[in-house]
Amino acid sequence: MPSMWMRSVIVVLFINYGKIQEACGGKPNKKPNVLFIVIDDLRPELGCYGSPVLTPNIDQLASQSIKFTNAHAQQTVCNPSRSSFLTSRRPDTTRVFDNSGYWRNIGGNFTTLPQYFKQNGYFTASIGKIFHHTATPNKTDDYPHSWSIPPYHPPTQQYKRAKVCLAPDGSKHEYLLCPVDPSQQPGGSLPDIQTADYTVSMMHNISSRRQHQSSEANKHLPHEPFFLGVGFHKPHIPYKFPKEFLTLYPLKDVSIAPNPNLPSSLPEVAFEPYTSLREREDIAALNLSFPYGPVPLHYHKLIRQHYYAATSYVDFQVGKVLQSLEDNGFADNTIIVLVGDHGWQLGEHSEFAKFSNYATATRVPLMVYIPSSFSQDQQWNIDGLKHFRGRKFGFQNVFTKWADKNSHGHSSTVGGLVSDVLVELVDLFPTLTDLAGLHSVKGCPVDSHDVQLCTEGFSQVPLMKSLTDGSKINWKNCTFSQYPRPSDVPQQNTDTPKTKDIKIMGYAIRTVKFRYTEWIGFSPSTFKGNWSDVHARELYDHQMDAYEDFNVVEQPQYRQVVNELSKALRGGWKRCLPS
Repeated sequence: MPSMWMRSVIVVLFINYGKIQEACGGKPNKKPNVLFIVIDDLRPELGCYGSPVLTPNIDQLASQSIKFTNAHAQQTVCNPSRSSFLTSRRPDTTRVFDNSGYWRNIGGNFTTLPQYFKQNGYFTASIGKIFHHTATPNKTDDYPHSWSIPPYHPPTQQYKRAKVCLAPDGSKHEYLLCPVDPSQQPGGSLPDIQTADYTVSMMHNISSRRQHQSSEANKHLPHEPFFLGVGFHKPHIPYKFPKEFLTLYPLKDVSIAPNPNLPSSLPEVAFEPYTSLREREDIAALNLSFPYGPVPLHYHKLIRQHYYAATSYVDFQVGKVLQSLEDNGFADNTIIVLVGDHGWQLGEHSEFAKFSNYATATRVPLMVYIPSSFSQDQQWNIDGLKHFRGRKFGFQNVFTKWADKNSHGHSSTVGGLVSDVLVELVDLFPTLTDLAGLHSVKGCPVDSHDVQLCTEGFSQVPLMKSLTDGSKINWKNCTFSQYPRPSDVPQQNTDTPKTKDIKIMGYAIRTVKFRYTEWIGFSPSTFKGNWSDVHARELYDHQMDAYEDFNVVEQPQYRQVVNELSKALRGGWKRCLPS
């Protein structure tokens, strides 16, 4: 049996719906709560997305949720992505392109998602990694604008780069691959364990204070309605997790990426040389050729194995949080949204990080749990969502599930509703405010730097309702992402250039059938791209090339497609919104 410290982490959002009417009298129920869980570097490598990775707690959530299979981030690095979806503005508006920018200083005084809930009477708290805290003044995570109390950062996160990874000779190093005994780590634990445990304690405190909520003196203490942002660090590198999780994935059973080779037609500017991995001592010892490698196949498999184990570790922590939500009586009036901040590449295209416009980097898991209380509202028909009788969320032990799988061929839990339409992380803000019954957030003008509250996304609530009742609606027909580069060819700062060093911006538009990208000149002083200065282009035909291996932009039969997508890309994100 694994001990309590082995529980893992994930990014999930929990939200309650505020417009549900009571059965008698027509009075609205209390405002819904929100549990917003964000998981760092989590791609849809989950059992509920068809992966062999064991994630029974997330799978249980998915079985009662609306699951989105085609959700995309706007920029595939932590601070730009989180600044984007927490303000519902795209990177060109936040002007946050690196891990040090703060939108209030360079983009505008934009209202954030938790700030809006706080302004509407919610107790808001940040636990773990929600904002990229090193980018905000004094590492405050936008407190007090967004949060009712100072953010909680797990104390052991300070040892992220510590030399604690054991070599065969017993020496300690800073490795990429770092399964450990948490009790032997500095602080005697790991960050995501501490984040989950703090969340459990917070929910218990909120539950115990219910009887005091009418007291004005307690309005700044934890209370309902709440918006809890819970952010887990893994599977972000380094792959440091309780070593027992590695036993779930024998190396002989781990496959390499289906498309591990560098595409011959890939523009040099589009390649990311995974410098953050090369810095680790175990990867540096491989003496990889820069920039293209390749990583030896044995290490290719090891990296995938450790990512899988880190993901199961996070799932363990998510299970603790979900069970606490249930134990404290919040599950029936809580909407759950689980999301990754961006994806991650595990050897596809000979890349091992996130710093690109490839779908493996932009695509994320996203699921929204609609609680059984929605059935009281005639606007919703949630018969298609399986709400278990009795307990909604019981902790699922991944090691028990592993034993069941090996002995009985057990597969992940199925159920819920699935949407494969295109959605973006900038859609989260207006979606959650609509679900909670707050005033809807209006769409932004083209230039919204002086507008505090607006959205460059679109509420998914009409889409969700159409899934529950089978109705037809118009929806956006494309998504946008972007990534900056300091030069046309890979160099040491290619993956994460400082804003002042950006010379090129890769703007990408994605439709159901294609992904088209133009890499254009960019000025970091004006924050604008020059569409007449095109350095490279990419076009991938998803009907024939789901993995985006073959750049067909120069093939004559695609000339009309290229012209149409180039026009749409230059026209901007508003062209893709539903009419």
